[in-house]
Amino acid sequence: MNILFIDCGISGIAGDMSLAAFTELGVDLSIVERKLKSVIKEEFSLGTKKVVKKGISSTELVIHTEEEKHSHRHYTHIKKAIEESDLEEAEKETALKMFETIGSAEAKIHDSTLEKVHFHEVGGVDSMIDIIGTAIAYNTLKIEKVVCTPVAAGNGYIKIAHGLYPVPAPATLEILKDIPLRKTDIQSELTTPTGAAIVRTLANEFGNMPSMKVQKIGYGAGSKDFKSHPNVVRFVIGEQ
Repeated sequence: MNILFIDCGISGIAGDMSLAAFTELGVDLSIVERKLKSVIKEEFSLGTKKVVKKGISSTELVIHTEEEKHSHRHYTHIKKAIEESDLEEAEKETALKMFETIGSAEAKIHDSTLEKVHFHEVGGVDSMIDIIGTAIAYNTLKIEKVVCTPVAAGNGYIKIAHGLYPVPAPATLEILKDIPLRKTDIQSELTTPTGAAIVRTLANEFGNMPSMKVQKIGYGAGSKDFKSHPNVVRFVIGEQ
């Protein structure tokens, strides 16, 4: 059995970190970019750069786009773009599950409906790349089972489109309901709504690393730097 172990117990997980980690596992980013261009019509390009986070060599995703930072879209717009794209059916299904997870959480928080919900932070080109790109990368590796550590969500406060909110942000916490969280004293958002949706969609179980023969290890870096720990998520591929 082909297993993916997601280690997000120290620095959480975000969409860009996930896609970057998948590239270290051997996923070809140029193929991901080509497929993404059948969904996203705005101009963009993808790349990676090697960084060192507290002594750990890792990969950071680099996105170039002309779109404004705080652009937003409706869930229905994104759903239609995915359904009409050239993605494989499994890729579409995974991506749609992630967006539906985020949309349902946002709809509940804002007393709206999935069809009417407006994506702010997760409606921009960069977030669409993170989520759909991760769905493409995941299906590329033909993974049969995903095990994830309890999730480090973070603490403190974050400024988002609606104002100053507690961490975990309301949408993130809604998505992580019934998923084990790991206590941390880090005053920062460690897990984003996109990261939470990835975990919610992909993970079959939560706990420590399962018995497995490790084949590849990938470190996806976040943009922040912390004094206490490396800001990376670790993806491990192996056979049971």
